[in-house]
Amino acid sequence: MLTPYATHFDTPAGYLDFARFGPPSRDAVAATARAMEESARAARGTVDDLMRAEGVARETAARLAGTDAGHTVLLPNASTGLFQAALGVREGTVLVPSTDFPANHYPWRRTARLGRATPRWLDPAPGGGVTPELVRSALTEDVVAVSVSAVDFRTGYRVDLAALREVIGPDRLLLVDGIQAFGVAAMDWDAADVVVAGGQKWLRAGWSTGFATLSDQALAVLEPVLTGWTGVEDAGLFDGSEHPPVPDAGRWSITHLSPVTAAAFAAALAVVERHTVAAIEAAIAVRVAELAEVVTEYGGRVLSPADPARRAGILSFTVPEREPSVVVKALHAQEVTATVRADSLRLSPHASTPPEAPERVAAALASLRD
Repeated sequence: MLTPYATHFDTPAGYLDFARFGPPSRDAVAATARAMEESARAARGTVDDLMRAEGVARETAARLAGTDAGHTVLLPNASTGLFQAALGVREGTVLVPSTDFPANHYPWRRTARLGRATPRWLDPAPGGGVTPELVRSALTEDVVAVSVSAVDFRTGYRVDLAALREVIGPDRLLLVDGIQAFGVAAMDWDAADVVVAGGQKWLRAGWSTGFATLSDQALAVLEPVLTGWTGVEDAGLFDGSEHPPVPDAGRWSITHLSPVTAAAFAAALAVVERHTVAAIEAAIAVRVAELAEVVTEYGGRVLSPADPARRAGILSFTVPEREPSVVVKALHAQEVTATVRADSLRLSPHASTPPEAPERVAAALASLRD
């Protein structure tokens, strides 16, 4: 366990569902409370003071992504960023994994109906992920972009972003949903033209938090279809005329976000930056390996990649001859929180998860043998 990191949290030992939701740190909770308390005592400069949190969060997110604030914009969630990116592609074919989370499907279904970009669905091999070879085999002249998840939500398969960039070349766009990876997996974010991530999962910032980064190519190529009044030049000049979008990533701003959630996001990102992604990732890898060993020992079948280099913080598995609904009841009896699906179960520990958690999973799976 990454002890210094763990001191920021009060999460129960058996909570293994960070791929669904990451309980916020005390830092984020305190920042939220302070911002709300300040807003309740509103004085002349309160609003301006509160809104400074957005700049702090944007700068921290940019550093973690290996870019700068001018190429970064805060968003209320990852889906908003995916829609911004999708609607910005004027025409052409976009390669999208058919196995991706629906948040990376619906934007492309909508653009196709609008007569803009059209998705071509990639079908990874069962148990596999989006590989450079799969993308290479689907490339044709009409392909203008590839849109993928950095880490697969089902199995934790980690995409090789640098290899994908090499395959698609410099002229096509690489659009990445980083929600299952950012802050807990060191990845080549600079290989992507767009990275979007929500803060409610692994970043542990709470709902209505997130950001996107845009490369110079993305800023040049993507049409700012959804630019709102806060994303234009001279936004404070209300003269009744249409203002041009700002030249940087701020053009993805639709309106002011909550300074309260921005404060929480800034606090959550600060925790990640302080303890480092590398240390957090290493601690998670230890727990995932322990959980994989437990599942295998008690007759389960691991669905996630066996190679740690291709696996992030998600461990999916089944127990032969046991329905997932039965297995999850055994887990609940040991106060283990997991994601249960119709065909499998998903465990996702964090760097704050103690050694006790795999022991609880072992006890749960052992009980199924009785």
